[in-house]
Amino acid sequence: MTTPDGNAASYFVDRHLEAGRADKPAYLEGNRTLTYGELAGQSDRLAALYERHGLAPEDRAAMIVLDVLEFPVIFWGSLKAGVVPVPLNTLLSADHYRFILRDSRAKALFVSAALLETVRPILGDLPHLRVVFVVGGEPEGFLDFAGELAASEPRPLAEASPDETAFWLYSSGSTGAPKGVRHVHGSLQGTSDTYAARVLGIREDDLVFSAAKLFFAYGLGNGMTFPLSVGATTALLPGRPTPQSVFELMSQVRPTLFCGVPTLYAAMVAQMKQGAPAGCERLRLCISAGEALPREVGEGWKARTGVDILDGVGSTEMLHIFLSNRPGDVVYGTSGVAVPGYELRLVDETGREVEGDAIGELLVKGATSAEGYWNKRDKSRSTFEGHWTRTGDKYQRTPEGRYVYCGRTDDMFKVSGIWLAPFEVEQALVSHPAVLEAAVVPALDENGLEKPKAFVVLKDDVPHEGIEAALKDHVKAAVGKWKYPRWIEIVDGLPKTATGKIQRFKLRAGA
Repeated sequence: MTTPDGNAASYFVDRHLEAGRADKPAYLEGNRTLTYGELAGQSDRLAALYERHGLAPEDRAAMIVLDVLEFPVIFWGSLKAGVVPVPLNTLLSADHYRFILRDSRAKALFVSAALLETVRPILGDLPHLRVVFVVGGEPEGFLDFAGELAASEPRPLAEASPDETAFWLYSSGSTGAPKGVRHVHGSLQGTSDTYAARVLGIREDDLVFSAAKLFFAYGLGNGMTFPLSVGATTALLPGRPTPQSVFELMSQVRPTLFCGVPTLYAAMVAQMKQGAPAGCERLRLCISAGEALPREVGEGWKARTGVDILDGVGSTEMLHIFLSNRPGDVVYGTSGVAVPGYELRLVDETGREVEGDAIGELLVKGATSAEGYWNKRDKSRSTFEGHWTRTGDKYQRTPEGRYVYCGRTDDMFKVSGIWLAPFEVEQALVSHPAVLEAAVVPALDENGLEKPKAFVVLKDDVPHEGIEAALKDHVKAAVGKWKYPRWIEIVDGLPKTATGKIQRFKLRAGA
């Protein structure tokens, strides 16, 4: 049924006014604060802003916006207006933006002033784009978002069905070109009713800090739907989440919930020489997603902070985490068990469920599944199979029912006729005290047969002499002689998406 209450913005924004939270901070950003009342009032103005500039319900509005107070105003205001917001990765090149803006046929673009120069060269090459709003700073020939918003009158909430398209996200492109993933209004509350409520146990008195950015599914849940589902407060970090910038913000806001990715956790643990820094004293839970969390990183974090990291698995297609460790039930090196509200299966190449500890592809069933990819019918059909969604991840299930990550379906390969899980070798490498990060891909030996090759990032001040032989011996002892990397290449960094996922296809191309 199409009603105002079917619009997700009614639940996540407007109901807090009736609950008496109008003056409570919803967002903190530097020395700026956005209360629940201000979020509701400002987002009410988006419909008039869009109408004045020729946008109608179901049109797309792209967002190349940093994690600033304007982000939630634009996102929720677009939902209120019936316009479809499309948050985009803020670290892409102009060519990537051209592809996505053309693909989505966005009629409006909101862009942070700091990113305007990146997109300026392509703005004349976008036939569907009608208007550009600059967020923060000087508009430089375009429209000033703050001024346009102030000149707009509040409008009533647009009616919507829970099954109506609310927003798009573009997949991170860890295996190729990004795909437009279409999500409905009801999926937003679906994530907060499951993972946020039944795993995190999120509360109104929580202060959430997500180093993972708002523009992708994991960060959107952490910093938008989860805290807004209970009237909590979120701290935003506009800049790049380095260990130093994250530690600084944590010391200022003292979060109770911290959300990161394995790469960041590893770098933070490496810098915690003297134990937990200031700002960790109120932490009650930390979460990780994006890639599987290495055991050594989770144990190192817990030893220094006294707080567990709940490693979980989610996807752009499922909107947030559906498989996770839980408070009081953490086993590092595993991805945990199904989040309440989701069902899981492991299947082989023929679609049959695997038995015992056999490796299978993970399929998930839950209410937050996307309605499909934009303009990719074949890919939609192969990913979304009725109620089930293929994740593209390979897993094993332990006798206790926990799931152990083995790698992406595209990353698996056979050595001597036996399937090798790259992540198992990577975990073994990371467990060596000299290693910060590692990625394993197949490479051909002199006989044209596939064998493991490792790309390794060493910790600071580690001597390179003799390290390759030491790492090979370490892997042989940890996971088996046939699994050790035949070649080890020491690198300064690994290619990653902005969400922290290692782009192994780029490493394979150079292997």
